[in-house]
Amino acid sequence: MTQEYWRWPESAWTSKDIDWKKSKTVTAGVDIGSNSTQSAIMCDNLLFGYANLRTGPDYRESAGAAMRQALGKSAMTLKDIRYTVGTGWGSRNVSFAQKTVDEINCHARGARFMHGPAVKIIVDLGAQTCKAIRLYDWDRIRDFVMNDKCAAGMGRSIEVMADLLQVPIQEMGERSLAVDKDPEPVSTTCYAFANTEAIGLFREGYKESEVLAAYLFAIAWRIHGTIGRVQPEKELAFTGGLAKNTGIVKRLEREMKMTALTSEYDPQLAGAIGAALIARDIVEKA
Repeated sequence: MTQEYWRWPESAWTSKDIDWKKSKTVTAGVDIGSNSTQSAIMCDNLLFGYANLRTGPDYRESAGAAMRQALGKSAMTLKDIRYTVGTGWGSRNVSFAQKTVDEINCHARGARFMHGPAVKIIVDLGAQTCKAIRLYDWDRIRDFVMNDKCAAGMGRSIEVMADLLQVPIQEMGERSLAVDKDPEPVSTTCYAFANTEAIGLFREGYKESEVLAAYLFAIAWRIHGTIGRVQPEKELAFTGGLAKNTGIVKRLEREMKMTALTSEYDPQLAGAIGAALIARDIVEKA
């Protein structure tokens, strides 16, 4: 079987310690992105279960599959979940959701749950977009910006590069750091051109780590420009799949003289967790 270098490992977990039947409110969030789908189930303010799967051709089935895996072997069913919020690229395909909420508010809420209430800047690094979000001390959005061109340098283009180089996508970041000094970045105006340029570096005698460094440095620099438009703080909370790429995050830390916050939670879960927390707010206000 041909190795799929582009594919992030999927994951799912269900708590064995939380008695959901004793919870005051059980809510859920489903975040359908163009490349991956996440679900999260909250029992009051505790994460009960989650799933992080590849988005399939049928968005409705992807939403259902993510929820089934988050429920795991617990006795909980969809009927036991008081309220569900859908978010993300395919949010309207979450057929069992009572409401849809934009991903900006969901990622902001999820990031504060994952990193603490003091977080003011969240950067969502997804498959197609980069969103920089600035919050007030309370949960309201103060400002946000998105990459204003194409999806160059985001998650999907990195998947293509992983296959071209035959480097597992989860190893690209770490391998790119094995250089004494970053080479000049490649172009990221269009990922087709950027990928061609990166491959061409091999013909010039570049090592694998140097090619990866040139490619990821260019992506980090483009993201840097987006973040800079929201007056960033010294600490940033990264969410989304690219937050797992240390080659991008470390270069952003260096170039922006900032610190990337860490969390016990998978950064891809932020949108789903935020959606589940917003669902809980809706129930409590009803």
